[in-house]
Amino acid sequence: MAKEFKFTDADFQSIKKLVMQHTGINLSDGKQDLELLSSGDDVEMGNFVNSVTTNLTSFFREPHHFDYLKKDLLPQLMKQNSSEKVIRIWSAGCSTGEEPYSIAMTVKEVVPENQGWDVRILATDLDTNVLETASKGVYTAERVNGISEDKIRRWFYRGKGSTEGYVKAADGLRDMIIFKQLNLMGNWPVKPGVDVIFCRNVVIYFDKPTQSVLFDRYANILKESGHLFIGHSETLYKVSERFQLLGKTIYQRMT
Repeated sequence: MAKEFKFTDADFQSIKKLVMQHTGINLSDGKQDLELLSSGDDVEMGNFVNSVTTNLTSFFREPHHFDYLKKDLLPQLMKQNSSEKVIRIWSAGCSTGEEPYSIAMTVKEVVPENQGWDVRILATDLDTNVLETASKGVYTAERVNGISEDKIRRWFYRGKGSTEGYVKAADGLRDMIIFKQLNLMGNWPVKPGVDVIFCRNVVIYFDKPTQSVLFDRYANILKESGHLFIGHSETLYKVSERFQLLGKTIYQRMT
């Protein structure tokens, strides 16, 4: 199909600069085929941002992170926070919700429900379209194929009739999660004292100076010795000196 207008390299560089200014994302040349009708209003910018962000995710992606959360970190936090019985987790870049729901399932399997624990998961993303999917918690049955049958029976409702072939996250999971739109380059409505941050496969779209600023801000809102999980292709090497690597892209705040 013929393009309605000639999209030059200069046009792409202008868009690349605009994306960087508004989101911190360093737009790769692979996105150069996109077309944009820019009016400068908030709705148009929102649609634009949604079109250039990438949202690849799955339940229990990088399972070693959830193994560590279940076997080591959550039991540790229950001892550490035993007086106030509060645990706060942030899923930054939650996409369509598989990550925060995976965290919630893990929490439910470890933290007793009858002992007064207050566990909340803040799930944020720049893309308003994926957040809408995440907040509904409805997925095709194929999306949960990698989850054990026991977990599916316990944590999902199976659709019937017109909704056959779909599953919906149980209310107990959804009630634990707060979904919000958030630009990591903007202001954060997040109070210091967060225990755990998942920011996986997000900073690969940022340049090194932007990554450095972001991880510094994460360190500032994490509790002392708080934990940060990043993606398998990401690293804090020569980016931040405020975290100690525990292994398998799991970090702990030092300063």
